[in-house]
Formats: sequence, structure tokens, C-alpha cells
Amino acid sequence: MESVAQKVLTSGFNLDFGPLKEPLAFIRLLEWVFSIFAFATTGGYSGTSSVTVQCFGMEIQEIHANFNYPFRLMQHPYNVPDCKDNKTTIAYFLTGDHTSSAQFYVCIGVLAFLYSTATLVLYLGYQHLYRESNRGPIVDLLVTAALAFLWLVSSSAWAKGLTDVKWATSPSTIVTFITACKDAKNQCNAGALPHMGRLNASVIFGFLNLILWGGNCWFIYKETPFHKSTNQPAEVEGGVRPS
Repeated sequence: MESVAQKVLTSGFNLDFGPLKEPLAFIRLLEWVFSIFAFATTGGYSGTSSVTVQCFGMEIQEIHANFNYPFRLMQHPYNVPDCKDNKTTIAYFLTGDHTSSAQFYVCIGVLAFLYSTATLVLYLGYQHLYRESNRGPIVDLLVTAALAFLWLVSSSAWAKGLTDVKWATSPSTIVTFITACKDAKNQCNAGALPHMGRLNASVIFGFLNLILWGGNCWFIYKETPFHKSTNQPAEVEGGVRPS
């Protein structure tokens, strides 16, 4: 049997934007766009939290705690004066490691992007190959359903991970870990919050992808022989029976 790769190589590429007018290809295009938004808003992120420390009889010092993707927070130090010696500082570290949920989410976004790109090329350039056999729609349905489930898992895990990141990087949380701030003679205040709008958007894009990929399963299912076989008995019953 001729493989799919051989069929693609031997058959001519015929670009046709007509399928974009149908839900199958149009939703796939939306999936392509939103998958880019999902991993782009998470990967490459960097933020900064700040607190102010005023040791007794000394000037106010602003402390900055920097962190970034993949949110291995315990590897990000920040130096705080010990309030005993003007030249002595103590190195503190942010708490938590949220690498697994962040990287898993980005990985699913990249996989969804690559699969959407491949299937869009198939829909728009090799539509005749996609519809000529039942294998294409069935494989497409299985992969799309699997990615919809992975979007559910990864988005839920990243939403929980983001909540933990917000807590660990909150200036009010950082203040509680500083030893000098436990002395009533010293004054410590929470400073600027890190900008989390981009990460909040990433979670929203994740669940939007879940809706798109899950909903698209129905339109792909209609291309499979499973849907066509269920419609055939109804068509036979509605037809004119021979006398």
C-alpha cells in the first residue's frame, strides 16, 4: 500500500482557500493562531518584585527580586541588608519550582501549533488526499481529541502553577521571609507588584484552545465514516421503497 508520504510527494500541490469557508479549516486556522498566543505569552516572560527595607537609623533601600520563565524560583536570589552592618547583605531566594507545569503548557502549545500548520497545509493544498480515504479524517479526529484533552490538563496545571507563582513572588510574601523585617525597629514595606497580565492571558488562551480543539472534534467526526454510516440508514428509510 502506498504510504501517505508517498502520496503527498507524488500528488500535485493545489492551493485552494475555499476550505477556509468551512468550519473544519476555519477553526483549524483559529487553533493555529491561539496556540501561538498560548506559548508566546508564557515562554520568555520575566518579572520583578520589589520591597523596601529601612534598617534602624539608616536610609531606605529598595530590594528587587527578578524571576523569569520557566519559573524555577528557588534559583533566583535577591540581596537584603542584615541591618547589623552597613556593608553586610544576606542572600535570599524565592520559593517554589513551577517548571513542570509551565514547560508542559508551552510544549502542548508548540505541538498544537506544529500540528495545526501541517493540517492546514493538508486542508488547503491536498484536500483531495484528505477526502479520498477514511484514514485521514480518522487520524485527524484522534489527534485533535488527544490535543483537546492535553489542553485541558496543561491549562489546569498551569493555572494552578500561576497561582503559586503569584503567591511566591508577591512583595507581601517576600517580606515575611526577610529576617531583618521581623525586628520591630526596622521598617519593611511591600513594593511594586510584578506585571502578571501576560501570564493571566496565557491561561485564558489555554482554555480557549480547549474549547476550539474540543469543538472541532465534531466537525472532523462528520468527515469520518462513523458519521456517514449512521446517516445511511436514515436516508434509506426516507427514500422510496420499491413496490
